[in-house]
Amino acid sequence: MREYRLRSPFAGDLEESFAAEPSARRVYTVSELTRQIKGILESALGQVWVEGELFEPKVYPSGHLWFDLKDSQSSLKSVMWRDAAAQLKFRPEHGLKVICSGRVDFYAQRGEIKFIADSLEPKGLGALQLAFEQLKEKLQKDGLFDEARKRPLPVFPERIGIVTSPRGAAIDDILKVIRGHVEISLYPSRVQGEEAARAVAHGIRQLNTLGDLDLLIVGRGGGSLEDLWAFNEEAVARAIFASRLPVISAVGHEKDVTIADLVSDLRAPTPTKAAELVLAQRRICLDRFAAALEEPAFTEAGEWLKEFQEQIEEFQAGLLDGVREPLLDTAHRIRVLQGDLLAGSPRVLILQQAQHLQRLKESLVSRTARSLEKSEARVDGLAGRLHALSPLAVLERGYSITFDEKGRIVKAAADVKPGGLVQTRLHRGRLTSRVESTTEKEE
Repeated sequence: MREYRLRSPFAGDLEESFAAEPSARRVYTVSELTRQIKGILESALGQVWVEGELFEPKVYPSGHLWFDLKDSQSSLKSVMWRDAAAQLKFRPEHGLKVICSGRVDFYAQRGEIKFIADSLEPKGLGALQLAFEQLKEKLQKDGLFDEARKRPLPVFPERIGIVTSPRGAAIDDILKVIRGHVEISLYPSRVQGEEAARAVAHGIRQLNTLGDLDLLIVGRGGGSLEDLWAFNEEAVARAIFASRLPVISAVGHEKDVTIADLVSDLRAPTPTKAAELVLAQRRICLDRFAAALEEPAFTEAGEWLKEFQEQIEEFQAGLLDGVREPLLDTAHRIRVLQGDLLAGSPRVLILQQAQHLQRLKESLVSRTARSLEKSEARVDGLAGRLHALSPLAVLERGYSITFDEKGRIVKAAADVKPGGLVQTRLHRGRLTSRVESTTEKEE
């Protein structure tokens, strides 16, 4: 009988001999073969890095990112689960060349291989730099950088708001220049880390509600691109754009350019320079006024101008006193009524409950999927152990089981008599035999 030898392409030590006749071949079930493939892939590859091109990336409502990784010859179905996808700084785009790390997974029920990505970074360009360029392009199209919308600074600012860290070098540099010249309202904010962008944007909005400020300074001291990243977030850019007050950005050093710089009404290369810009127009006007005082015509008209100015100031004070209080009182009542109306709105309540249900649904789907995967793996393992303990597996290795005429298993030679019939169960088929003699002990 001629023997053939089959060698698995997946593992060098997976080898089995079988005879040329079909009856002696090792035949796998589909489930057995898929278990073999899954085990070999997971043990042989482990954590890997893959380079490829993103094909039709899509973030689903669940937060999971699905995409294909492609090169000139092959394609690999891939997924990045919600928690990992939420950490991406840039927006995955079709055709972007990336480098991924993760593991290969074989889904036995469909016979599919997919790549589960843990991290994703653009090839040849840092993730933060790519995110900067993507957001810059988006905001440029939305008109946030248009020069026509930028406002001049007030000539004589009396009260300014500052959004920065109360413990950083930036606030010290600003105060050295403007302390004693203007009133200052500081909104203490984080300027670095995950929550910094939200804090800075909130500070801008809060200072805009005070009603008595003339302009804002928003910024921090120098650092790396990652350190300054809060000022490259869309939330900060939108808050600056929506500000009713002119905004001076003072982020980092002169070489650092952020999204906040591009949106602001005026960019200062450093916090110190921002403070100098606040006082610049005032100093120019004061210098011109001092020069005018030396003119003869001004001296002759000085007393008349002084009396006229006093009359104007009295008229202005009376006008403001008669109008300001009713307006402020009315505005306050309107804000209170708006708050009460929104708090009791059925639409707001329904929207809140809908968002809560959506979060619960996503959580249920995600946990169910993970639970099913774990259960499938556990069932596969138990099936393998059960097969190893099965009597049929013993028969496959060349053993047999003998039964007497009544169907009872023969455990000892004394259980049958000479001349009696016995049946022997083999791996394939049965044998019927007549007992010629018995020996109770092995010789």
